[in-house]
Amino acid sequence: MSKPLLIAGNANISLAQEIADHLGLQLCEAKIRRFGDGEVSVYIERTVRGHDAYIIQPTCTPVNDHLMELLLMTDALKRASVNQITAVVPYFGYARQDRKHIGRVPISAKLVANLIQTSGADRMLTLDLHAGQIQGFFDIPVDNLRADPIFAQHFKKLKNNPDVVVTAPDIGGVKRARQLAERLNLSLAIVEKRRQWEDEKTEVMSVIGNVEGKKVLIVDDIIASGGTIINATNALLEGGAKEVWCACTHAVFTDTALEKLKASPLKKVVVTNSIPSLPDEAPLVERISIGPLFAKTIQRVGQGESVSELFPHD
Repeated sequence: MSKPLLIAGNANISLAQEIADHLGLQLCEAKIRRFGDGEVSVYIERTVRGHDAYIIQPTCTPVNDHLMELLLMTDALKRASVNQITAVVPYFGYARQDRKHIGRVPISAKLVANLIQTSGADRMLTLDLHAGQIQGFFDIPVDNLRADPIFAQHFKKLKNNPDVVVTAPDIGGVKRARQLAERLNLSLAIVEKRRQWEDEKTEVMSVIGNVEGKKVLIVDDIIASGGTIINATNALLEGGAKEVWCACTHAVFTDTALEKLKASPLKKVVVTNSIPSLPDEAPLVERISIGPLFAKTIQRVGQGESVSELFPHD
């Protein structure tokens, strides 16, 4: 059997290199450039015929550029007669546009899924999809890995601590928070967000569960503007929490999000390296690596072994 090929786009080269190092492989040589008008040019610099190829490319900012890189790399490999192409997309952009919440809007996540399939991908690996049902938008196998085992290892000193509470920042994130709470044997609380009848623009935050005098760990999948996390933090502190930390899979950090987080009462934000770090994150933000998880998964896929065994508490 030929060795697998790992190919990195420009989105997160450091993560791709880490995955390659864990697997004892070299990244495949590829040139990805921009023409003067902004068009993307892709050239795979070695023979790939008959190999299993893994394209490591989160579709993070600039989302459209990185998505086009992924599609063109996939097309190039398909036309070069590779055996199988796996799109390794640790952060799946457009995932928050997964339904028609009002009339006359697209279901963008479904369209992106169609594009990835049409370009020639045979399967996809991703991490903590914003909505798990996005897997159903694909007609190819999709392994949606979870970050809770990584966070559980990072916060293992908190296990069985009665003074720590895991919290979901909204009702939609309860399952994700519960998974980590169960791994650490900690109690669970929820921040409920609702609108006042007299003013549809006013959001009222209330805490379901006991957080008084506790250290609280908020668990979420994405920090974009930071508004949800900051509002939840303020509500928890008003509810008597002693201090608030946050564990989040994808650090999107749009616009002034990082500045807002630094100015907030949050003690620490722990995120993965699914998206490259910003130069001024320290000391608030701490990064933990998903490289070993994706390396193990790629190894299992290549050997035809179970991926779900990596998450025995499903």
